[in-house]
Amino acid sequence: MTELPRADPLSAVSPLDGRYAGRTAPLSPYASESALMRARVRVEAEYLVALADTEGVDLTLSDAERADLGSLAEEFDAEDARLIKRLETEGAEGYAATNHDVKAVEYFLRTETPERLHPWIHFGLTSEDVNNLAQRVLVKPAVEAVLVPAIREVRDALAEMAREYRDTPMLARTHGQPATPTTFGKEMAVYASRLGRALGRVGDATEGLSGKLAGASGTYAAHVAAYPEVDWPAVSRRFVTSLGLDHTALTTQVNPCDDLAELFDALRGVNNVLLDLDRDVWLYVSDRYLGQESEAGETGSSTMPHKVNPIDFENSEGNLSKANADLTFLADYVTTSRLQRDLSDSTVKRNVGAALAHCLIGYSKTGDGLAKVVPNEQVMREELEATPEIVGEAVQTVLRREGDTAAYERVKELTRGRQVTLDDFRALFDDLDVDESVRTELRALTPTGYTGIADELVDELDDEE
Repeated sequence: MTELPRADPLSAVSPLDGRYAGRTAPLSPYASESALMRARVRVEAEYLVALADTEGVDLTLSDAERADLGSLAEEFDAEDARLIKRLETEGAEGYAATNHDVKAVEYFLRTETPERLHPWIHFGLTSEDVNNLAQRVLVKPAVEAVLVPAIREVRDALAEMAREYRDTPMLARTHGQPATPTTFGKEMAVYASRLGRALGRVGDATEGLSGKLAGASGTYAAHVAAYPEVDWPAVSRRFVTSLGLDHTALTTQVNPCDDLAELFDALRGVNNVLLDLDRDVWLYVSDRYLGQESEAGETGSSTMPHKVNPIDFENSEGNLSKANADLTFLADYVTTSRLQRDLSDSTVKRNVGAALAHCLIGYSKTGDGLAKVVPNEQVMREELEATPEIVGEAVQTVLRREGDTAAYERVKELTRGRQVTLDDFRALFDDLDVDESVRTELRALTPTGYTGIADELVDELDDEE
């Protein structure tokens, strides 16, 4: 067999960069190894500028040097990434192989800056100072610019369906059994509302991402040894917040990562809502409550030509389940470290992008599925009309209002374990000792009309938007 080039998606080890490469591409600027290199370069370069702006530190930068430092990350390209990798693994530009990814970035900066600045690159820092900041300046836009819009699209699609089908009656099921009717629109509104709240939690967690810059044990020891008169915690706070992050003052060598754990948990909340939706829609398709618009030329089944499988919802379910497993593992793992530092989290954090990618595939697949489903109002109505026993709840509640203490038992005797019709109910009504107006009220009950204020509840979405 002729081997495919490693860059070919068909040779990718992971489906994220293979089968689903087109769907995960929007995350590449934030989740790739090259993106991490670029973010590290940005942190190191901007830290140099921050040092020059710190009173009492013997570093000055010309306007040209400031501009050059600013352009290092902005103009970072594939050749720069390859040079950093060579500096790490092979050695280059007169430097031996570092076997250390952050040290390779430091040496890369030396190749791009005047020699007089070299002592100041990575001044007083530990690798985790750079890494924790670089990771967060990538995760934040990955969520805000890629995941959140994808979630919002699904939420908006659900809200649109809720409004369009707000008064389409549908049999509900509790414990899998026929239950008080609802409307299809109201059920979609429930998911839209849940997803909106979950999205709010993701926004809060993203805004709360927090960085540290305090040296090898979180004590600013090296900084203070060099410049004891400088207020280094204040310098750290200014620098971290300039990156769009909150500042974590008390740390070991590592950022405790409680902020990342909170974000991962918030994303799991979104995913759990969509997993619930995926499974319900799958059942609605199975019950023929929802039809699916087929695409020309699409194969639904390899042997049964008539089938249009709910593959988008199944695919979403699989990817969101994988994402949740990864997010749970990440949230548990990144918040632990032996004593002041161990390196086991380093390789684990490289998988954050994979977790986000599975999220993105799930969101896009759910969106694709929603765009294809169409409520089968006739099937919904026929099943309601074939299940008249569901008005029993209304009957016994009206009779309770009229003071009938045996109302529940009357309806139970009529309906439990029996196939009943509306005529059976009407026969019961004829035997009741109630005012004729009440009898008329009871006779007007129908399964399709027994939806309460389901259609009005859809308007709750307007208050949430």
